[in-house]
Amino acid sequence: MIITPAFAQAAGSAAGAGSAAGSFLSIAPLVLIFVAFYFLMIRPQQKRMKTLQASIGAMKKNDTVVTAGGLVGKVVSVDDVYANVEIAPTVKVKVVKATIVEVQPLGGKPAND
Repeated sequence: MIITPAFAQAAGSAAGAGSAAGSFLSIAPLVLIFVAFYFLMIRPQQKRMKTLQASIGAMKKNDTVVTAGGLVGKVVSVDDVYANVEIAPTVKVKVVKATIVEVQPLGGKPAND
């Protein structure tokens, strides 16, 4: 029982058509994982960063801020790049606005109580 070359070539082309669908099915789980990561991790982080940047841009005197270093204080004045923050009754520090991780509006709990 010998298979003719023509029959063998036809079988190879049928396997090639099936391999295109097989390669798509092998890539599909990776695409689904990326979509899940986007909606569960990337998109919420982008929304959080947008709200943080908006709150830093709207920061004004007497707002309570938390820096990346853990300092909690009340804003005394705001510049384009820096914010002067009072961390104790007579202690004021100049903080780079990019290091602020949280802004609480007026009426927040004071840092030294």
